[in-house]
Amino acid sequence: MPTCKADPSITRQENEGFKFPLGAYPVEPMKPKAGYSMHFEQSDGGGEEGDWEEWPDRYLFDCVVSAERVEPLFRMLTTLLPGRVYPILDILGHDAFREIDPYISYDLVGLDRMTDAVRRYRDFLFEDGLCGFGAMSEEPFVYIFVDEHKIITVRVEPSLKERVEKILASFDLEMMDEPAGADAAAHEHRSVLWMPDDRPELLGPDEVVEQLRDDWQLLLNVDPDTNVDDDGKDLGITLWRCVARCEFEKQPPKYAEIVLRASSLRAAEETAFDAVAALGGDEADSWQDVFIVASDRLKPEQIGALKGPGKRSKVPGGGSGFIIASRWMEG
Repeated sequence: MPTCKADPSITRQENEGFKFPLGAYPVEPMKPKAGYSMHFEQSDGGGEEGDWEEWPDRYLFDCVVSAERVEPLFRMLTTLLPGRVYPILDILGHDAFREIDPYISYDLVGLDRMTDAVRRYRDFLFEDGLCGFGAMSEEPFVYIFVDEHKIITVRVEPSLKERVEKILASFDLEMMDEPAGADAAAHEHRSVLWMPDDRPELLGPDEVVEQLRDDWQLLLNVDPDTNVDDDGKDLGITLWRCVARCEFEKQPPKYAEIVLRASSLRAAEETAFDAVAALGGDEADSWQDVFIVASDRLKPEQIGALKGPGKRSKVPGGGSGFIIASRWMEG
């Protein structure tokens, strides 16, 4: 079964017995402090953003522990969750205009299904400095998230406050104003996965994200009909790189790469579907399904020699896209 493994050549940083994650570590002197802070957050109330923004009154806990204790603490905290949850995944990805790719499931997923994947990809989720993950539930309201620094944020409705405190006490954690992990000083992030050529079962970051998107039914949580940067600036038409997975019934999938111009995520993905259908020709009739596994915006210098107006593709309801190039990917 595919899995992943941290690069054994990476040395873990440690300070006074506090171990930092392999993928997030300070680059200046600091004194780490294990512990947690707690704050009360008032209900957001109704709004125009939809149910996902309407969180109830809740207590917020930010928990800092040494790297070897992050996974055990996370597992204890998942006992607060019901049997079905909404998984969450944040990735410091490849998009040129967005720092973090935020994924969430809008369908309930079995907690056992989520935790099975956490075990399988533990070195990525608990050590890599380019990802954060977690889960939430509405009844009861629980939000648990392990960020890219491997600091655990917990939000719970007031009735669960005492249970959280008991879990943290079982880890000998004390409440303090400012617990300090890697993010309390100048620090670096890095990806840590080991991908030797002779170990094809060991996945890289992009492959793990693809697996988690499938397992947890994740969708990119951005407005599909706009094209803005992290500051909300409208970018208009931009370059995109999309990767499509074409699935067969009895043979491994094939992957296609499409470079295009489009005015929104929806337009980019619809244009990518058009491009891969044209690329497949008669073979497309044998595909069981096609999935877009990556949709990243590019800056002009990132596509090198690929130029020209390309082939226009009309996209119903989502604007129009222009296919610049498409090809089958090797491997």
